[in-house]
Formats: sequence, structure tokens, C-alpha cells
Amino acid sequence: MTSTALLTDHYELTMVQAALHSGAAHRRSVFELFGRRLPDGRRYGVVAGTGRLLEALADFRFEHSQIEHLARRGVVDETTLEFLREYRFTGNIDGYPEGEAYFPGSPLLVVEGTFAEAVVLETLALSIYNHDCAIASAASRMVHAAGGRPCIEMGSRRTHEWSAVAAARAAYIAGFATTSNLQAGQQFAIPTAGTSAHSFTLLHDDEESAFRAQVESLGRDTTLLVDTYDVPRAVELAVRLAGTELGGVRLDSGDLVAQAHEVRAQLDRLGATGTKIVVTSDLDEYAIAALAAAPVDRYGVGTSLVTGSGHPAAGLVYKLVSREIDGVLVDVAKRSKNKGTVGGRKYAMRRLDGDDVAQAEVIGIGERPVGDDNDRELLVPLVRDGQVLVDTGVESARARHSESMSQLPPRAHRLSRGEPVIPTIFVDDEPASAILRQ
Repeated sequence: MTSTALLTDHYELTMVQAALHSGAAHRRSVFELFGRRLPDGRRYGVVAGTGRLLEALADFRFEHSQIEHLARRGVVDETTLEFLREYRFTGNIDGYPEGEAYFPGSPLLVVEGTFAEAVVLETLALSIYNHDCAIASAASRMVHAAGGRPCIEMGSRRTHEWSAVAAARAAYIAGFATTSNLQAGQQFAIPTAGTSAHSFTLLHDDEESAFRAQVESLGRDTTLLVDTYDVPRAVELAVRLAGTELGGVRLDSGDLVAQAHEVRAQLDRLGATGTKIVVTSDLDEYAIAALAAAPVDRYGVGTSLVTGSGHPAAGLVYKLVSREIDGVLVDVAKRSKNKGTVGGRKYAMRRLDGDDVAQAEVIGIGERPVGDDNDRELLVPLVRDGQVLVDTGVESARARHSESMSQLPPRAHRLSRGEPVIPTIFVDDEPASAILRQ
């Protein structure tokens, strides 16, 4: 086990110390993780990171060396250190299933426990969800722009080494076909794929030597990078060496639309009608959409994907919405300017029409909203009495994402800037919902 307990902020623990001092630390509390709004111009978000959070929760234990560190630095007092030595999350967590779409105000996580045991999860939950939801939301847009053509995640070299692993997982949940990251392949059972770099061609005395070595070593179904020198000459050489069974060619520079048409025509003239064309080179959802009419078979996406395509964090927050007073949970809410929140424990439902198309996100405060037979409750039990209840694997999340996308109105997938594709409605709390939408 590698403890995750110090993947947190200093103030989480000093708040616990002060709450222990005041006697409020063990009050029952409800925290919720949500976004006040979607990233600017986005029409929906995608939940990702749930499985990673639940696995991190199992390892959220303060080990001896960590307690010693906190004591040595004087971060908290001995009473708090004693609490941390015995810390175990024993509460309940409900949440949106991983892969689900979400909207402003959607309660992605509802964490119930004592104040002390729930507040220390704030930074861990937000760091995972803000990253993974941002990547999955961008990936979902790219997958839809690709129109059924497979997308390859290849952004490892453009972000932190462990962020790359998390990004590969989030992208796969949102529909990417493969990743180039071998750690993600091992850790999450995601299919891996790769081609070759220009350095491999430059290593050899000439392009023919490089292509010959790759084909002889990796087989005729390999993908050859053909834009190191002269593309038409490289394509002719590739087919001559590998035959018409050549797996693919990759284009990584230039006018990709024009080159894809030219290369497809050349491959077909040479009889390599089954050879695939893979394009890379700083693709995002807009570049992918621009290639829709080109004869491209696969897209490799790197920098834009792992940085959330302009929105590297999802803008989610973790707020106390209920606390215990005299044995009863009462609503609490932050009311500061431009950052108001809606108090009370939330329940969420996706309102669907007769054709199972989403019409609204309906949020009940303190009780479940009433729906029709085809409306769908969104919160599911994730943790009960500290025990994880759900599968944290990627395949179920990937299936959930596909189903969720099928229920969104078609305009959800427009790449132009727009408002959330469905409204969020708070039942019996119009003033609060107006604050949230500001």
C-alpha cells in the first residue's frame, strides 16, 4: 500500500485541529462535489476519476512516517495526530456513475460522515475529479468529432508522468480506442498502440533501411512514418518493401487534409487499398472535425487532449451543504458574491422525454425529485460504512459514457460555443438555483 493521506492541503488538517478543539469535529456533515458552471462554451461535462478516487480512498491512511513528518513540522498538535493515527473513512458516498454526463449543479459526489473524516478528502477528491473530468470532457468532444474513426491517446510526453496515466484512463472512458502509455495499459487494462518516431528513420543511413528494419522486425501490418523527407517517395517505398499488406502510414506535418487525399490516391494506385492512414500533429476536436471529409482512418491526439483542450481543470468545488445541530441535519450554504451555493443534501434525476432524450437535470433538495417511468436517477451508492461497493474498472465506465451520450440531444455535440444542452432545475428552490446559474 502507498498511502494517499498527504495528497492534501495543509489547511485540511489545521481545520480538523480547530474543529476537535471546538467540539464540532464529530458533527455529522454532508459535503458535495459539483461545478457551478461548465467550462466556458461547453455544452456538457463527463464524469471521470470515480474509480481512481475510490482506490485512493482505500489507501487514505496516515502511516507512521507521515505522522512523524507532521509532528516534526508542527503542522498540527498531538490531539490531532492521535486522531489521524486512527483515521479511517467510515461514512457513505453516493455519486454519478463514472462516464456519465454532468451539468452545472450536478452533485457528482455526495460525501456523508463526520466533519473531520469528510473534510480531509476535499483536496484528494478535487485533484482527481478536476483533472479527469477535464480530460474526459475534451476526449468525448474529440471522439464525436471523429465520427466513428478511432482516436489514439498519445499525450504522455506533454504532461506529468502520472497525469499521463490518469489522462489515458479518462480518455478511454470517453471513447478513445487505445493509448500509447504502457503504464496505463498495464494498470487499467487499456489497449495500447504505437507507430515510430522520426528519430528512428534518421538513425538509419537512409529511409529504405529504416523501413526495411521496421517491417522485418514488426511485420507487414506495422505503421510507417512517411513524412521525414518526401511523402510520395516514402509511400512508394513503404508499399514496395511491405507489399500491399502494409498496415498503415502516418502523417505528422503539413496540410493534413490535402496530404491525406494525395496519399490515399497513391496507396490505391499501388494496390494498397487496405492500408490505413493515421494522422497526428497537434490535433484537437476542431482539427479532427476539419479532417472529416479527408480519407483518414485514425487520429493520434496528444497535447490538446492531456490539457483538456483549453480547459485543463473542470472547475469543480467541494462544499459543506448540511451539518448536524442537536441531532438533526440542517442546510448550510456559502453566500459570498459570485460564489453562492445551494444548501441541503441533493438528489439528482435526468428527465427524459418519450424517446429517451434528456430534457433537464432535476435536482431535489433534501428529497428525491419525482419523475416518470423513463426518467433516470443519477446518484448511485459508491461507499457504505467506508466500504467500496462498485466496480472501479474502466469498461463499465466506458459503457456508461456511451449510453449517456446516446440520451443527450444532438446539439450537445456541436463544437461551436454554447450553453449547457439541458437546464439544471432545483426543485422548490428557485432563488438558490438563480444564484448558481450566475
